[in-house]
Amino acid sequence: MTTTRPRHERTRPSMADVGRLADVSAQTVSRFFSGSGYVSAATRERIEAAVAELGYRPNHVARAFRSNRTHTIGVMTMGTMNYGVTALYSGLTAAARATDYSIVISHIDSDIDEPGALDEARRVLDNLQSLQVDGIILATQYRDADELFEGISDRLPVVTLSGRPRPSADTVALDSYQAGLIATRHLIELGHERILHVAGPANRNETIERARGYTDALEEAGLVPLPAIPGTSWGAETGHRAGSHVDPTSFTAAFAASDAIAFGFMGAMRSRGFEAPSDYSIIGVDDMPESAYTSPPLTTMRMDFDELGTVSFDMIRHHIEKGERVDLRVLPSALVERGSTAPPRPDGA
Repeated sequence: MTTTRPRHERTRPSMADVGRLADVSAQTVSRFFSGSGYVSAATRERIEAAVAELGYRPNHVARAFRSNRTHTIGVMTMGTMNYGVTALYSGLTAAARATDYSIVISHIDSDIDEPGALDEARRVLDNLQSLQVDGIILATQYRDADELFEGISDRLPVVTLSGRPRPSADTVALDSYQAGLIATRHLIELGHERILHVAGPANRNETIERARGYTDALEEAGLVPLPAIPGTSWGAETGHRAGSHVDPTSFTAAFAASDAIAFGFMGAMRSRGFEAPSDYSIIGVDDMPESAYTSPPLTTMRMDFDELGTVSFDMIRHHIEKGERVDLRVLPSALVERGSTAPPRPDGA
């Protein structure tokens, strides 16, 4: 007679058990979970079926002791939570789910210039290191954030999403300069000569690069940049404030540093009786989902934040597992033409 052990006495299935049921070696099962070697599609299916049948769960704690790794990556983001940050998280977590890594995310909802913000960021980074993470992704576009990871990169792989190459950390960035250049060229090609720029926060690398692209596009066309309207955020309030006070006769087109800024600008101009694109053209940056449904739909520069998350994860995983630095990656932007841009009115108004 077969005796069934009480539930609390049943042994936990092992990697070897999975291998026996799937008719593969325990090493193959290990490669399946770690993603560190080739496993054919047919073999993966058998392993997945065995895992499901046995209810197997890998013991990450035991593996961490054996390999001196936790298969955990720390992520720190800083600044107001917005579309770019949430899309970045989407890419990061999707990439982690496809492997056996876990992501620990810490977000600081304050500006680096605010009192105590740098100290708070250092505490967060200390906490991430205390969790024995295998590497850290530091997502901050602030100009003065370099000192946050100096020293950490001597102990751990670090990837920054700062928009600037770093000598002591791997870097991946979206091409904000290209976004400003192509956006402004688009307006120039439509025939606009008086093009306004509504900028993002002054202490961000993205703001500087988008403004530089705007200026270079005008100068290469022999046109004079208008005085930029400074922004205090990437949000609609920056655009609304600009649209409420700007002289409508001073420009025929506007390049907004983000889609949200463009939304606010369009709303303020509409309240003053001016509509895009009949009275002026406007282009944003980001390609937020809402951009296709505004009135008119917003022409914009697509920035793939989701891909930014995927690439940054792949970079730090490569560094962790291979011990090799990865060259700077700059992800291109792309023009998405919609209804908010058109040639200027024939009367030049």
